[in-house]
Amino acid sequence: MALRSRNKVSPNFNMSSMTDIVFLLLIFFMLTSTLVSPNALKLLLPSSKAKTLEKQTISVSITKDIDFYVNEEKVEESNLENQLKLVLENQMEPAIILHTDKSVDIEHVVRVMDIAYRNKYKIVLATKPN
Repeated sequence: MALRSRNKVSPNFNMSSMTDIVFLLLIFFMLTSTLVSPNALKLLLPSSKAKTLEKQTISVSITKDIDFYVNEEKVEESNLENQLKLVLENQMEPAIILHTDKSVDIEHVVRVMDIAYRNKYKIVLATKPN
């Protein structure tokens, strides 16, 4: 008398649900990575092959019309140092990344660098990669 088991386990493994999840994650990360914009102001940055290694704690931008922005908030040039002190007062290692249009005169860039030097802030000039 031959007895057969009623429950047969299939040795095959179905990967279709796993691939669906992987493709959904891939699409999600592709869409969200294009939406991330570290600097919302449209500036024509000078180009360079160097990479920025400093971690950014605050962003200072100078537009071609010589408008100063601290983290996308417009600031008067005379009030720039006070605004930077307010924003960076609780930072352990304060660092500034300077975004400037390539048509801006160097004296405005040096003025921001001088503020960073007087207050012992690290400063990095942002460039567009080649």
